[in-house]
Amino acid sequence: MAYDLEEQEKLDAIKAWWARYGTLVLSLVAAVAVAWGGWWGSKAYQSHKANQAMGYFEALEDAARLGGADSSVRIKAAAATLRDQYGSTGYATRGALVAAQALQAQKDVDGARQQLEWLAGQTKNPSMQAVARLRLAGLLLDQKQYDAALGQLNNAPAAFAALFADRRGDILAAQGKREDARAAWQSAIDGLGTANPLTQVVQLKLDALSGA
Repeated sequence: MAYDLEEQEKLDAIKAWWARYGTLVLSLVAAVAVAWGGWWGSKAYQSHKANQAMGYFEALEDAARLGGADSSVRIKAAAATLRDQYGSTGYATRGALVAAQALQAQKDVDGARQQLEWLAGQTKNPSMQAVARLRLAGLLLDQKQYDAALGQLNNAPAAFAALFADRRGDILAAQGKREDARAAWQSAIDGLGTANPLTQVVQLKLDALSGA
């Protein structure tokens, strides 16, 4: 009987504890379950979104590679979808770069410029942004829009400083500003270092300027 009484006391204690804390425990369990489910749901959604973006990116690459009468339209459509619906994915920035290259090859300079201008404004991806600014400066140089081209080369990221200096030299040389071009190219050579194969290319431009 003493054993039964002891067990009853334990049972009563458990019941009392549950009556006091049971609602809190259930609430915590529910909150954890909701958070866990939300995390998995978000992960699944992001994975689905990334797969969709990849599909549009592959369609863009196919249009750029295969060409055809309507390739420019398909390239722009795929790039616009990536930009508008999947702008937070890496496929959007990569797509803009691929589209710009393909459109420029097709002599659609305005289309290429639009892609690069959008990419040049993407501050969340500094490396791709820097590449876009560099290429946009080259495109503007081809159009003889020298001031706009130079404007793309301000505040060069450290990793791209030498490449920006090289492109600045190209623009200054086109403007006839030989001393400024020489200084820019020398800065590029100093930044690239002797082991970089691009150094020889810049040196050839510098030598040609000196011999002119």
